[in-house]
Amino acid sequence: MDEAVRDGVAEQRERLMESLRIYGGHYAELSRRFATWLGLHSTDATAVLEIAAAEERGTPLSPARLSERIPLSTGATTALLNRLEAAGHITRAREHSDRRIVTLRSGGHIQERADEFFGPLALRLDATMSHYPPRLLQQFEAFVADLNTTMDSHLAERTSTPSRSPGATDGGTA
Repeated sequence: MDEAVRDGVAEQRERLMESLRIYGGHYAELSRRFATWLGLHSTDATAVLEIAAAEERGTPLSPARLSERIPLSTGATTALLNRLEAAGHITRAREHSDRRIVTLRSGGHIQERADEFFGPLALRLDATMSHYPPRLLQQFEAFVADLNTTMDSHLAERTSTPSRSPGATDGGTA
């Protein structure tokens, strides 16, 4: 591959990553606005959305799975769930045959509120995606899944390895 083509591919990859970063920023802003609209802290709103989405997929979360999805300590997750349950946003149930396992469910009003808030955007995004052939969307879905796997691996490695602050030294003298 000649250098001009390589440079073009590198530039295309940079543009694509920048577009994904911008999309991520838009998603974060939308989540922040949803939290404000519900009158919740952003972490609480994120938890509610994670619980509702898992329920919608037919795979409700346990408190441990939730704490992995929105990286919180066990204590912080318990405090968050206590707040959400007291406000009626979620319920905790012991529906599993192993009664020690707690399942998180969203309050009935949460799905309605989420649909009210996100519904118009979902329609617009669906209309935008309808312009692309299914095969291209399938390729993009695989591409995004690969990016997510790469990010998950990187984050897992960073979690298991002590991080160093920029400019940190090994304690030796120069």
